[in-house]
Amino acid sequence: MKKFWLFIFILLVLFGILGWINFIPKTITLPILNPEDIDPNLIDTTLVFGNHDHRIPDFKFHDQEGRTITQDEFSNKIYVANFFFTTCPSICPTLMKHTKLIQDEFIDDDNILLISHTVYPEHDSVQVLNAFAELNGINSEKWHLVTGNKHDIYELSRKGYFAISYNPSRGKDAFIHTENVILIDKERRIRGIYTGTRLHEINRLIEDIYTLKKEYLLNYL
Repeated sequence: MKKFWLFIFILLVLFGILGWINFIPKTITLPILNPEDIDPNLIDTTLVFGNHDHRIPDFKFHDQEGRTITQDEFSNKIYVANFFFTTCPSICPTLMKHTKLIQDEFIDDDNILLISHTVYPEHDSVQVLNAFAELNGINSEKWHLVTGNKHDIYELSRKGYFAISYNPSRGKDAFIHTENVILIDKERRIRGIYTGTRLHEINRLIEDIYTLKKEYLLNYL
């Protein structure tokens, strides 16, 4: 008799789990963005359109602690990326202040990271980035401020993140970094692009990170 009731109990538990899984909406997904979904002004002209499996390319930079930072640092992580420079007087202060809200929201979540690339590496050395991080309350384990070869940074921004616009009328300074903040999933795919100077966009990004976390949970189940 005890075995019978144990069997019934196990069945009820299993049905309960199945019911819970079916109750969770399975349509909560974020779009996967590819070149054709992005403003053409942000995309390198050599990039082949029709690529439906765009991934962030490999990279190698140094962060504010002097550590070498590659894609390995973000393996199996959700992360947020943007571009800035420490002496920027216009959009960067607001952009970085808003990005810190993301850091603070997920400070205890090891699966969420941030990376900010300087577009002025000839000035923004490791030491300069370190001082900037300390001044702005940036946690070096959560949020990497990176510098490196300027060509590599601009290539990554144009061919990877689609975060720098091109204006040929500016001559040698034709590239202009945007206030965009980019959400990247665990497979290196772009899942959202947000205007980092607008607080409501940052709040939407934070909500989308939670949505993406749920998406991975549902896929795991």
